[in-house]
Amino acid sequence: MSDLGGFSLFELFRGEAEQHSLTLSAGLVKLEQSAAASDIEPLMRAAHSIKGAAKVVGLERAVELAHAMEDALVAMQSGREAPTPARIDQLLAGTDLLASLAAIREEELGAWTTQHSSAITALSQTLLAPVAAQALAVPAAVPATVPAAVPATVTPVATQEVVATAKVQVAERVAAVRVTAEKLDRLLQLAGETMLESRRLEVVRKQSQSLKSRVIEFEDELDRLRTLLRRSGVDATALAPLRKIAQRTRTEVVVHIERVDESIRRGEETATSLYHEVLSSRMRPFGDVTGGLPRLVRDLARQLGKNVRLDIVGEDVQVDRDILARLEAPLNHLLRNSLDHGVEMPEDRRAASKPETCVLRVEARHHSGMLRIRVSDDGRGIHAEKIRESVVRKALASSEMVAGMSKQEVLEFLFLPGFSTAAKVTDISGRGVGLDVVQSTVREVGGSVRVDSEPGRGTSFELELPITVSVIRALLVDVAGETLAFPLSRIERVVQVPRAALTSVEGRLHFMLDERSVGLVDAAALLELGSVEQADDASVVVLGGDDWYGFLVHRFVGEEDLVVRALDPRLGKVAHLSAAAIREDGEAALIVDCEDILSSMRQQLAEGRSPAARRRVITEGAAQRKRVLVVDDSATVREVERQLLVRLGYEVETAKDGADGLIALRNGAYDLLVSDVDMPRMTGIELVRAARAEPRFAGLPIIIVSYKDREEDRLAGLEAGANAYLTKGAFQDETFATTVRDLIGEPAR
Repeated sequence: MSDLGGFSLFELFRGEAEQHSLTLSAGLVKLEQSAAASDIEPLMRAAHSIKGAAKVVGLERAVELAHAMEDALVAMQSGREAPTPARIDQLLAGTDLLASLAAIREEELGAWTTQHSSAITALSQTLLAPVAAQALAVPAAVPATVPAAVPATVTPVATQEVVATAKVQVAERVAAVRVTAEKLDRLLQLAGETMLESRRLEVVRKQSQSLKSRVIEFEDELDRLRTLLRRSGVDATALAPLRKIAQRTRTEVVVHIERVDESIRRGEETATSLYHEVLSSRMRPFGDVTGGLPRLVRDLARQLGKNVRLDIVGEDVQVDRDILARLEAPLNHLLRNSLDHGVEMPEDRRAASKPETCVLRVEARHHSGMLRIRVSDDGRGIHAEKIRESVVRKALASSEMVAGMSKQEVLEFLFLPGFSTAAKVTDISGRGVGLDVVQSTVREVGGSVRVDSEPGRGTSFELELPITVSVIRALLVDVAGETLAFPLSRIERVVQVPRAALTSVEGRLHFMLDERSVGLVDAAALLELGSVEQADDASVVVLGGDDWYGFLVHRFVGEEDLVVRALDPRLGKVAHLSAAAIREDGEAALIVDCEDILSSMRQQLAEGRSPAARRRVITEGAAQRKRVLVVDDSATVREVERQLLVRLGYEVETAKDGADGLIALRNGAYDLLVSDVDMPRMTGIELVRAARAEPRFAGLPIIIVSYKDREEDRLAGLEAGANAYLTKGAFQDETFATTVRDLIGEPAR
């Protein structure tokens, strides 16, 4: 049991209020759906516990409200009252008021009481009125399972007993001590390093085995020498002491090896157990982030007049707390989006021969070292044609380009900032804000999100995220003498391809894998590490998702668990790298940024030139065409802007966010920078400021193109140093093209 002596009485109460309010909120939503009497008792206990704890700290208004809620729940359990939606609304309103106590400081109690006093009085009277009326007609004793109420007047001795009981209850529930997140992170890093250090003792084991082999060799040489001496008629008895010494040495070495083996085994077991225990302290059940979802779905469904049931699967799945902390907003956005766009009205579902109640499902599971979260509904689905029409209407792409896109490519437009197919704006959706937040949040932690939909059958969003960000299982490869690590979760395949199976198409290498053509990029050339003679069979790491790309390395080194170490922030964003690690043998390994690598591979396969070759082209062709760098985290928008500028006659390169854009600026020569605003890792505003801070970019023309059209957003972009601020509606007319020409002139110099 933990020592809670450092907690004040009010802090203990706040913990009680938070926990029991969550119990009430989730339980009331469940009660409304099932109306089972067995679901009421936990709610009565929760309300009674809040009432008792509030009495101890002198919160009489909270006592009054909790008492009224408890009486209403007692009436439901005894059958004197039904859990109608209206009654559940009242109880949830009371729960919200009590939950707000968990978020205030002790000195704010007076203000809380003043602010909510009239609401508590009205709500308490509403809750008690029907109970009192029915109690006159149907006398009923309070069930024995309901704890007795706290007396109106509490003696000092009784108060001490209540406080002591509350402390014990909180201690048993929380069983925790205060530890900062920074200390916990450091502890996990040390535990991970301890685990790897214990594995490095394998070197000691090998050295001991080598020593044993040397002793055996020495014995064998003595035996051969003795045989030779005897054959020569020389007395070999002088070798006997050496033979005995060698035998004793071998015996001692064998015993030593056994002890080393035992020590290594124990050390590995202890270090591994320590690591997993510390890691588990960071891990939290997925249910910690889903507690408020039933209430969210219930309230929005009632507001929209829709019948919805929420199923949550995998609440016990363990997730790193840092990952878990980022999931709340994406899940809320996805459910709100589904409720507003995907779920049909009851009459529409009946007309489509569907049950009136739509099923929303949130499912979490572990798969191949990753956390997969699937949010789905059996609603109306998404019509790709409506998205195509919206894309053309917003001038994000030409009708010819959109017509040639696959369904999956069209669905990707849903993740663009400001993109919406809603006919009108409501307080729930229609502003085009939401799915872009989902995608950017997931990408920030090295994950991905996919959407699939069938009209009339429903829509599903699948989020794939790392389970933890502290330790990864990685494939180690050698590239021109450098050891690189690829997270296994990001690898599609690892293959050896015969040189004869490689084909060249327009100067670009390809090979067939599972009846798919896979483009091949040489790692040494892409990373500018020189060139190394390749073996007869090509060692290829296949990356990607829907599209596969082959990364040609020199050899596979093996697999290892790596403790992730962030690169020194003074280095900024290092191209193609995300972190570093120390291997089991003590050598350093660089962890690649798979998204960055994929972006460069796509660009090289599209253009057929390595980075070094591109720079040569830049230098040699500087007098011919003007060059533009387009920076946007949306692949679709990047391509739209690239094609538009290419049609105007400019040479264009792209970057997927501000960090990559800054690297591209420093490594190339450009006449114009075109940047989005909202991007992960480095925003467009930050990119503009960083560029203007370097003398070589002081005069570089910069255009910001954003969905944000508020005056304050425009001023922020211009104050950062941009020469022009355009909305993405500028693609619809000549505004964008005119602005480019005004800033840098015609494409030819």
